[in-house]
Amino acid sequence: MITFRQKGDFSKLTKFLERAKEVVKLGDLDKYGREGVAALASATPIDSGKTASSWRYEIRNKSGSVTISFYNSNIQNGVPIAIILQYGHGTRNGGWVQGRDYINPAIQPIFDKIANEAWREVTKL
Repeated sequence: MITFRQKGDFSKLTKFLERAKEVVKLGDLDKYGREGVAALASATPIDSGKTASSWRYEIRNKSGSVTISFYNSNIQNGVPIAIILQYGHGTRNGGWVQGRDYINPAIQPIFDKIANEAWREVTKL
């Protein structure tokens, strides 16, 4: 959470927030979307390679808010394979296959880059 405190005139805060709003351009997010898909594909555990090659991203700009989302389209019998690889799953004979946290470590550096770049743009003089 980000908190701002201001006494008196709000012009500096307003200028800061206006610059922050203009910083994130859809073209920049497209670059990060491609990087995120590449990072997720390389981090995905590979058996056939279908799950690793099924990553995509989507950028939505709605009501002044921009969202970047990552999806995996490899679904078998209604089960999203990327998710069961992440969290684990039961087997037909009553066993359990432990999940492996591969999504968070793969995508975190991309989110860090977005945050750092936005902060650098907002704070440059």
